[in-house]
Amino acid sequence: LNEKLDYMENLGIVGFEPNGRNLAARVNELEQALRGRNIRVSAICAGFEGFILAEDPAVKAQFDSTMREIIAAAGAIGSPGVIMVPAFNGQKPCKPHTFETRQYLCEELFKLGEYAKECGTTVILEPLNRRECFYLRLVGDAAAICRDTNSEGVKCMGDFWHMQEETSDYAALLAAGPEYLQHVHMASRGKRRMPGEDGELDNYVEGFRALKQMGYDKYVSFECGCSGDPEILVPAAVELLRSQWELA
Repeated sequence: LNEKLDYMENLGIVGFEPNGRNLAARVNELEQALRGRNIRVSAICAGFEGFILAEDPAVKAQFDSTMREIIAAAGAIGSPGVIMVPAFNGQKPCKPHTFETRQYLCEELFKLGEYAKECGTTVILEPLNRRECFYLRLVGDAAAICRDTNSEGVKCMGDFWHMQEETSDYAALLAAGPEYLQHVHMASRGKRRMPGEDGELDNYVEGFRALKQMGYDKYVSFECGCSGDPEILVPAAVELLRSQWELA
């Protein structure tokens, strides 16, 4: 962990996004590792078991208990939120895609959001592309659920890989706006590798312009693989994003 953080500091990276699995047991480790560094924990990437739209009560109960444990740990280490997806395509049996399910989701998210607020953090909804989920695919839809949930503890995010579902990066992120947009993920836009590995496809300027326009001051994290030499590709990706941010 300390070698990773040293490497990140050398690149001027200021946010570290851990997975939520077993996070409660790692709070002290993370606090010690980050002490004296210019790096903070950004969002927590999932790590819970079960899922919120499960029809099986045992699976839903598993989600409730593990998610709350992660939320409490996230608050303890100063994370701005825990990322969650309502349901992946492979998670079954799942509640049907109906208006009643949406109402149920808002009610359940309200409970989670209020708990997250008590813990000093948030729950962050992540829309995914249709190959991975059927329920929540657009940033604007996620923002509308945040609105209708009516809890300050429920937010959403945009992921440039999944945002290929959108007609416009700019419009998608502005649809969430500063009220609901809590986090952003990055990846190349062809093979989900390091930004820049897919050449001209990896243009984030319009999305960055939206972030600048709304005064976005939160984290943008890498969530991707790397198909070549990371010693070359990771610094190049960081430089690409900085140059496109300036261009925006």
